[in-house]
Amino acid sequence: MAGVASSVADLEQRFLLQNYARYPLTLRRGKGCYVYDTAGKRYLDLIAGIGVNALGYAHPRLTRVIREQAALLLHTSNLYYHEYQGPLAERLAKASGLNRVFFCNSGAEAMEAALKMARSHGRKISPEKIEVIALENSFHGRTFGALSITGQEKYRRDFEPLVPGARFVPRNDIAALEQAAGGKTAAIVCELVQGEGGIYPVTGEYARKARELADRYNALLIFDEIQCGVGRPGTYFSYQRLDPVVTPDVMVAAKPLACGIPLGVAVANEKAAAAIGAGMHGSTFGGGPLACRVALEFFDILDPLLPHIAHIGAYFRMRLNELAKHHSFIKEVRGCGLMIGVELDIAGKPIVLEAMEKGVLLNCTHETVLRMLPPYILTEKDVDRAVSLLKKIFKNARA
Repeated sequence: MAGVASSVADLEQRFLLQNYARYPLTLRRGKGCYVYDTAGKRYLDLIAGIGVNALGYAHPRLTRVIREQAALLLHTSNLYYHEYQGPLAERLAKASGLNRVFFCNSGAEAMEAALKMARSHGRKISPEKIEVIALENSFHGRTFGALSITGQEKYRRDFEPLVPGARFVPRNDIAALEQAAGGKTAAIVCELVQGEGGIYPVTGEYARKARELADRYNALLIFDEIQCGVGRPGTYFSYQRLDPVVTPDVMVAAKPLACGIPLGVAVANEKAAAAIGAGMHGSTFGGGPLACRVALEFFDILDPLLPHIAHIGAYFRMRLNELAKHHSFIKEVRGCGLMIGVELDIAGKPIVLEAMEKGVLLNCTHETVLRMLPPYILTEKDVDRAVSLLKKIFKNARA
């Protein structure tokens, strides 16, 4: 089996574009919250395909639906109707509190659709109304539009000049947001919990001010729920955790929607949706019958899981905070639901590698933040196993 892993890695190094710095691990199968490598070694997966595999692996209901649909219809194009796109759009509209859905393949594509809505809406008011306010430290995707409003220079610098009009403000800085907004503002965009940026929440006060300014200047408020939504916070979407709820004009989501089958959405109110007419935007694969049917099954499973996600996320953070009391290099435990970040005073990658060696998969972002996006079916027993292993690793770590 070791030879299989070596052969796979060799082929990828010879023939793939070398844009990923992979870990030395070749995965073969999964079951529940666990994955297995080609040698049969088991790993507790706390990153779940970077938040994609929300129901873990080989979930029996999803497996059944995929098998059934594969024998019926995989793709039909958006020239025709199929049985599942309309019902899924209705489900998303009701869950989000919005009205109309555009289906695509990924979060970046969903953000592109939202930005096109904002540009079209703005230009109908004034040719100069094209500015997009986004947050420093944000991450919205790697396409040119999404990259242009990503507030991390390391992702943008090699591809400049990008799409013009982006203005970046610090997270939760209301004065800076007010100063940036004006008649040229087409949209205000934010993740209510920054994911790639290190699991940093946006305050309700900031979100409410963004809503107020978007209304004042007739701009669109866009919430990026690609990583922080679709059940992960213990609600359908992270803006629904705010009290009172702040509803955007456009919400974009992707990752867990079809539990591993590519599916992204931009969900808009009537005001934003009116900016896109027939022929102005499209997607060849977006909203195909397989992805939509799996997503409908996922929502049926998700509904009763939401309280569990909130509970197990709180339990996980509690156990991690217990660890923090004994290790001064743990600066903070952040997050909501099953989106968790542990900020360290030491490098995170060696801890990720040691955890992998010991059978737990984590991720590190911003060099020092351990990021955990586990499956929603995680149990307290799984959490205890992970914390026990981290306790052993942290015992030998040095600040």
